[in-house]
Amino acid sequence: MSDTRTTAGKIEKSEAEWRKELTPMQYAVLREKATERPFSGEYDHEHRAGTYTCAGCGQTLFESDAKFDSGCGWPSFTRPALESHVDEERDVTHGMVRTEVLCSKCNGHLGHVFEDGPGPTGLRYCINSAALKLQPK
Repeated sequence: MSDTRTTAGKIEKSEAEWRKELTPMQYAVLREKATERPFSGEYDHEHRAGTYTCAGCGQTLFESDAKFDSGCGWPSFTRPALESHVDEERDVTHGMVRTEVLCSKCNGHLGHVFEDGPGPTGLRYCINSAALKLQPK
């Protein structure tokens, strides 16, 4: 029997189920809020057209046309594919005040959003590659 529950569009799984389905790095990032080392992620220098989905649940998160090279060491996007697909929470860990970005469907940690991006939004969604899966077009 599966421990997966879906509540009002949300996916909830047991820790054991997440560990079984995700790679160790995906688990660390999505479930434990870890961060990849800068410039080490699979999608940092990715330029193919496509849709970036959540590695935990498959929900659409970002489109390649919103991706830009910020030089920060992680994939960066100016906006989510759909605002309702990402949640934001205040993060005061590590002696900083930041805005954490989460998948709205599985509550997986994606990264953080900063107000130092290019136009038109002025935002930089700094996202861990391990939290994403590219569906090339």
